[in-house]
Amino acid sequence: MASSLPTTRTEWQAALASLPSSPPKIPAFFFAHGSPMLASPPSSRSPSDPVSAHMGPTGPLAQFLADFGPTLLSKYSPRGIVVFSAHWETSGERLVTDYGAQNPLLMDYYGFDKALYELQFKSRGDTALANRVVECFKDAGQLARLTNKLEPRGHDGRGFQGPGLDHGVFVPFRIMFGDDFMDVPIVQVSIDASLSPEKNWAVGAAVSKLREENILVLSGGLTIHNLRDFSSFSPTLAKKPYHDFQQAVLDAVTSPSPNPLLTLVRHPSFRLAHPRAEHFVPIYVAAGAGLGPLEGTDMAGKVKVLSAIYGSVTVAFGV
Repeated sequence: MASSLPTTRTEWQAALASLPSSPPKIPAFFFAHGSPMLASPPSSRSPSDPVSAHMGPTGPLAQFLADFGPTLLSKYSPRGIVVFSAHWETSGERLVTDYGAQNPLLMDYYGFDKALYELQFKSRGDTALANRVVECFKDAGQLARLTNKLEPRGHDGRGFQGPGLDHGVFVPFRIMFGDDFMDVPIVQVSIDASLSPEKNWAVGAAVSKLREENILVLSGGLTIHNLRDFSSFSPTLAKKPYHDFQQAVLDAVTSPSPNPLLTLVRHPSFRLAHPRAEHFVPIYVAAGAGLGPLEGTDMAGKVKVLSAIYGSVTVAFGV
């Protein structure tokens, strides 16, 4: 059973510091991208609300992201970032953003304070990098194409539509890299709408060679995500089955075999923790990117938990 994993700032800072600097292959990362709550203004928060206290701008995830981003830049000096998000999925092909001089933002959420629709995150794309990502997918026998136009986003028929980095990217990236981040180009790629662990592992494996090219691969989601039960987002309010699944995730990513990770979608508490799997399957994209093709994969000594924050686990694959 996984134990002594980082849950406090001192512990995750030590875990981040222990990552190797300038390795031949940059690790790939599954990171907790949080929600717009990370950027919520003080007027919208109750100091006694356990969910806001945990998931808001002063909570442990926000603190972790503020340490995570600078570590990635200082350890790896990446020449580009390729990011996958739980909030963009496509069937049958991967879409790769090609926004050029400045990445637009897609405010793909509703019901929040006006201030959250005025957030800024200045970043740029890169056509050469976007084309390289498409080439990787084609080399792996997968369909892929560039996009800079209106494309359906989201799922279940109510998806937002429009170009831009979604909130699973720009909300955490503002904390990680600052509001003005033009130095390193960012390209976003869709996950596989089948939500199959194996197919999304293959999505990540297709771009694993980018790690040798000093490209940072990040894949964002959450390890607990049930919008039907907001108590699920607070460790003090969440029922035992949520904590059971949290522990199962930590046990799986610290196992030498990928099988416990792949079978988490059949865990008794999985459908409670994830009524729909889109926020969980990005972990398989990161695993594929960091470990390569699933067949014959050995995770022993190649995976490191950087944060074991409840519901917001962050993991490095291919260390």
